[in-house]
This record gives sequence, C-alpha cells and structure tokens, in this order.
Amino acid sequence: MTDAYIFDHVRSPRGKGKSDGSLHQVTPVELLTQVLESLRDRNELDTSRIDDVIMGVVHNQGEQASNPARTAAINAGYAEEAAGKQLNRFCASGLEAVNSAAAQVMSGMSDLCIGGGLESMSRVPMDTVGGALAVDPQVAYGGYFVPQGISADLIASKYGFTREDVDAFAVESQKRASHARDEGYFDNSIVPIKDNLGDILLDHDECIRTGTTVEDLAKLKPSFVQMGEFGFNSVAIQRYPEVEKINHVHHAGNSSVIVDGASAVLVGTKEVGEELGLTPRAKIVGFASTGTEPTIMLTGPAPSAEKVLKRCGMSKDNIDLFELNEAFAVVVLLYMQQMDIDHEQINVNGGAIAMGHPLGATGGMVLGTLIDEMERRDLNTGLVNLCIGGGMGTSTIVERA
Repeated sequence: MTDAYIFDHVRSPRGKGKSDGSLHQVTPVELLTQVLESLRDRNELDTSRIDDVIMGVVHNQGEQASNPARTAAINAGYAEEAAGKQLNRFCASGLEAVNSAAAQVMSGMSDLCIGGGLESMSRVPMDTVGGALAVDPQVAYGGYFVPQGISADLIASKYGFTREDVDAFAVESQKRASHARDEGYFDNSIVPIKDNLGDILLDHDECIRTGTTVEDLAKLKPSFVQMGEFGFNSVAIQRYPEVEKINHVHHAGNSSVIVDGASAVLVGTKEVGEELGLTPRAKIVGFASTGTEPTIMLTGPAPSAEKVLKRCGMSKDNIDLFELNEAFAVVVLLYMQQMDIDHEQINVNGGAIAMGHPLGATGGMVLGTLIDEMERRDLNTGLVNLCIGGGMGTSTIVERA
C-alpha cells in the first residue's frame, strides 16, 4: 500500500452564516474558487497533475448543487485534467473527502488529490433541506428521529452533564480560540476572501466572542425546549426509557455557530511530492467511520476513534493531540469521558462553539488546525474526529512527516 502524505492545507475564514455576514455576498463556488487558487499559488502547483478534487458538501442544492468541486476547479483556472466530485457524510463530509483522497492515493489509483469541503450556510440555509430521515413520517417513526439539538440534550440527560458543565466548556472554547487568533496560530492557513474588486471581505474568523463568561451564558435560554414540547422529547424518552426527563441545557452559546466556509487539503504520494518540490507535512496513518444509534445520534466519535486505533494497531496513549468538532459542548465532554483524556489534550485552540461549523468544510478545517498545532508544539501523532447526523462518527490519524 502506498503512503498518503499531506503537503499543505488552507481554509477560508469562517464568516457569520446570515445575511449580514461578511461572506454572504460571495457565492459558494467563488468561496471555494479562492481557496483552491490559494492552494495552487502558494505551492506553485502544476494542476494538470491533480487527479481529483473531492469536496464534502452537505446541502447539495441551489448554488451548491451540481458538483461545485469540479465547477470551482474550472473557475479557479485548474487544468481540465483535474477531475472533481462531491460527497456527503453530513458534518464529517470534509474529513471524509480527505479520507477519500487518501484512499485513492493509498490504492495507487491516484498520485495527487485535493480533499476538503464547502458550505455557504448564509446562502443555502439548513432549514431549506429535506430528506426522508427527517420529513418522511414512516422513515422518521421507524428510526425514532429527533433533531440534533434534542439528541445533544438527550446525551446530557442520560450521562448527567449539567448546564454548568456545558457552559463552562463553551467559555473555555471561546478563551482558547481568542488566544489562538491573537497569537496568529491560524494566520498561515487562512485565505483572505475578496470581493469582485479585489478588496478583502474577511481575513479572520468572524464569530469569536472574546471575553465570554459563564455569567453571560447563564442568561441565555435553552434553545430546544419548544422543539422538545412538540413531541420530540417523548420520542427520545420512548427510545431511551431510562431517561425520565430531557434536561435542556444547550443554547446558542454552547452550540456550534452557523457560518460560511471552505477548506482544501493537498494529499499525494511521496514521489509526486519530490517531483513537484512539495514538502510533506504529515502522513495519513489511517481512517475509519462507524454507525451508532441514530436517535442519540452524536455519540459516534469515541467508537470511530477506537475503530481506527484498533485498525492501526494503536491505543489512545499513542496520540499526542486530539481534535473533535464542537457541534455541541456535550459531544466533547462525553468523548473526553469515554476516551479517558484530559481537556488539555483536545481542542487546544478552541473549536466550533467559538469559531463556527461550516458543515461540509469543517472536517478539512479541523484536520488543518490539528496539523498546525502538532507542528507548533513539535508533537508527532494526532487524531481528528467528528460526530455526524443520523448516528455516525468519522476519525483520522495523522503523524508528522
């Protein structure tokens, strides 16, 4: 099997995913175009050597439909030989795209690929997306479907995490993200996004709330109470009768922020890197996805991490640094408990609670954050994770090259 190396990664800043967000005027294809242009230019890539551009896109409709991976590659002036495809594993789509790129390289079927993702949540909102799992009564009934916010509160209720627990975690995420931003930890990876005149629209993550306190968050009302009262609490308790009552603890301040963003990760063989003058930054050791119970939905990270560790003949003690997407605070709290790891070893520069979760793009972003921090701390091995709608988890292990 051929080794797959990561040569570089770039991402857009995360822009507020609303009509007044700084990236709202940028179309999804243009957002990804600028990220692909930056990856090409800073590595002086001969794009005719790119075998595939693989992008995770969750909301495949409207402006994000019809394979924006290929469209953005054409728009960025890539050689016509660079093919493109999109895939969807919900919140882990960006990481799954990188894993897919690595799989093509490891199998010997590709030499050089780009994996990553795209989501313009201000232009293609979540509430415009259907799907049988949520809207077909027969399917939803059989799967005990509840929205993710109810799933997050179900985890808190089942495993005993309090409002104080999730708020304290959220405050720490803001503190870490603010510190990382101020120290310039993200600067080398962020591509400033420009308008049609070439003026910079955004060059930093827009949603970090520096100085957030537990007292600030305590003033916010839980976001999913009414949703639960519509009947979803009853569905969750029917599936988990040991939970007598759903304790609603999540709100806008301890859940991931809705944002726009795009990411790209350059993956290839050592040989093509030598030929093109690319220096490997990390090697992809292994990756795995797994399914978990779909009502509680967000418990997939630990099982997928354990799966990839076993496949690679490793244990969690072989991992120097962890990165897990902060879809909701309770996701990371449960993961730390199940994996028996300390908070000082995971999400050391904050996460989506502070910076945002641009669904399809997030996997490439958090992988890049992990690699940057491994280099900064001179650590060897890292593991990146995402929880996923419908009850899944995806994990990837990387080591310094």
